[in-house]
Amino acid sequence: MKRKHLPVLAVAFTVCAMTAFGAETGKPNFVLFLADDLGWADVSWHGSPYKMPVLDRLAKEGVRLEAHYVHPMCSPTRAALMTGRYASRFGVTAAQNQRALPWGTPTIASALKTAGYETALTGKWHLGSKPEEGPQKFGFDHGYGMLAGGCTPFTHLYKQGPFSETWHRNAKLITEEGHVTDLIAREAVRWIEQRGGKPFFLYVPFNAIHVPMQEPEKWLEMNSHLSDPAQRLRGACATHMDDAIGQILAALDRKRFRNNTLVLFLSDNGAHDLHVNQGGPYPGDYGQLKVGNHNAPLRGHKSGVYEGGIRTPGVAHWPGKLKPGLMSTPMHAVDWMPTLCGLAGAKPADDVKWDGTNIWPALAETDKTFPLRTLYSAAPGFRAQMVRHGDWKLVVGAGGKKQAAKDELFNLASDPGETKNLAAEKPDVLAEMKKRLAEASARDKDAVAKD
Repeated sequence: MKRKHLPVLAVAFTVCAMTAFGAETGKPNFVLFLADDLGWADVSWHGSPYKMPVLDRLAKEGVRLEAHYVHPMCSPTRAALMTGRYASRFGVTAAQNQRALPWGTPTIASALKTAGYETALTGKWHLGSKPEEGPQKFGFDHGYGMLAGGCTPFTHLYKQGPFSETWHRNAKLITEEGHVTDLIAREAVRWIEQRGGKPFFLYVPFNAIHVPMQEPEKWLEMNSHLSDPAQRLRGACATHMDDAIGQILAALDRKRFRNNTLVLFLSDNGAHDLHVNQGGPYPGDYGQLKVGNHNAPLRGHKSGVYEGGIRTPGVAHWPGKLKPGLMSTPMHAVDWMPTLCGLAGAKPADDVKWDGTNIWPALAETDKTFPLRTLYSAAPGFRAQMVRHGDWKLVVGAGGKKQAAKDELFNLASDPGETKNLAAEKPDVLAEMKKRLAEASARDKDAVAKD
């Protein structure tokens, strides 16, 4: 028997008294950029040759998140970001077109709205590919971009099937001309320019640098130093996204919002391996270029729970509030909803079962010790799982087609590339980590059925 649809805010939020920080400055704005398939080695501060001057500047002036974890695929990471809960709590472990969240699930957007925020998403939703399951059903005042898991750069089509037409504005499918990256930036800029005195949350999940890639000559030329045509194309896609971020930041400057805005740049998962054909199953002819990348020195790629699949670049930038530096405290995408709600003064009136925690203290004072906790992630179909606690990481079930699944224990402080399995040498640590995995994954069984 199906339940009736619940209202968007199934769990009430109350606006708590502002901290001294909030009372002095007013509620901050939040702009969250999310790249797609941008891996550890795809940014200059990790050695990438791609031209991304805007992000280079943000990384230099802001806090680089050097232990930021996500899930190994797009829909799961988006679910975690929006809810503060591991995506596996909703039974979501892989990219999917069906609705990911139960009706009424509290999200960053719905929580911030109760604290007086205006909210918008321009870009890739991928938490329900039907127009009636889009961002406006989960707390966003304004929604624009693609509902499904990516699109062709100029025709804005998803893969052949019921969700091929995916470009929308506020739950109505539309047709527009232009490159996907330009359209996402243009909509974000227009939305910022219309803002008045209310605080806002703007979520900009790019399609870049997801396949298929098709870039104007301008961006290819900026990466002409790359002799391999596949890497030049991938670099051009990254450069184009970087320019779009710059346009949005410039709009914040014009409106004099920048000093009261926390800007976040994240990625949804690690890079594909080097054998991925850039056209894939999308309509159109995009050639046979292999546009994946390594995630060196990290091991693994997108869809796996080794570091290369789930540890991605991140930057937090807020002039006058965050000092330039590195944050090595391990954190997860699930931490952003508690953190932004804390800064905004939006306090849950009931238990929302957050897996994340407010990591603002670690951001604001990167040199201080943050309490140890266990981070968790599952690969598609639960074929592998991992937990990290302190320097220790346990991977279970990642044996592969030609290798039996086994327990793998790594010390990330001495072996960030996960090259040496210490399970046999450290049986006590292994036992403790397996217990932590059992505890962390137990709540997956409570996944709520979606109507």
